[in-house]
Amino acid sequence: MTSPSPDRTSMRLRVVTPTGSVIDEAVLKVVAEGPNGAFGLLPRHIDFVSELPPGIVFYSSSDGQDHVIAINEGTLVKYGKLVLISTRDAVVGNDLDTLEAEVKNTFLQIDDHERTARAALARLEAGMIRHFLDLEESEP
Repeated sequence: MTSPSPDRTSMRLRVVTPTGSVIDEAVLKVVAEGPNGAFGLLPRHIDFVSELPPGIVFYSSSDGQDHVIAINEGTLVKYGKLVLISTRDAVVGNDLDTLEAEVKNTFLQIDDHERTARAALARLEAGMIRHFLDLEESEP
């Protein structure tokens, strides 16, 4: 008896963010949650598109190991043997415990960066307003 061809038993999972690719590997299955509940994808599953709320995506790598990915909302597209997840942020882990710690650390860093950016933008806006007020006062 021959074993099934890898082509029929695996698919490619790609998780991308605006800053680059987070995952690009062969997987056996993907489980995610969409607006209407959880769903699973296997290699021979029909083509599929779903919005993904912030949450956890589970997948089994081609060696049978289970992994988890925390995503900050996105879109999942399954087309043939490709499962593409496009998201704003993603954190990869091997189990939920380590993923939780990594997510907290990552999102704290993101919050710090966003706070710094907001403060810089506020200073820029205040400077522009002062500049316009100075221009109005200096006109005859």
